[in-house]
Amino acid sequence: MSFSREAILHLAHLARLSVENTGDDDSIQDDLNRIVTMVGQISAANTEGIEPMAHPLDTIQRLRLDIITETNEREILLALAPKTAAGLFLVPTVIE
Repeated sequence: MSFSREAILHLAHLARLSVENTGDDDSIQDDLNRIVTMVGQISAANTEGIEPMAHPLDTIQRLRLDIITETNEREILLALAPKTAAGLFLVPTVIE
């Protein structure tokens, strides 16, 4: 597949990118054509019998213990706020 100048301008418009008047029309076209060629080569690789993997290393994620490490400071923090109601911070309306 080869990208034409019109196709590149159409894709740039859809992506809201400005590529006109950059002077790099030929390099953008060459880059996109090389990328599509590379994707075609990768797609042509024989992956029969190979299972998909989530990570290249066979390791286990160490997780922290599920314990509470901080104290409840809700009342202290609410006391610092200019306005509160029902245990919540009140903020000015910014969207009507």
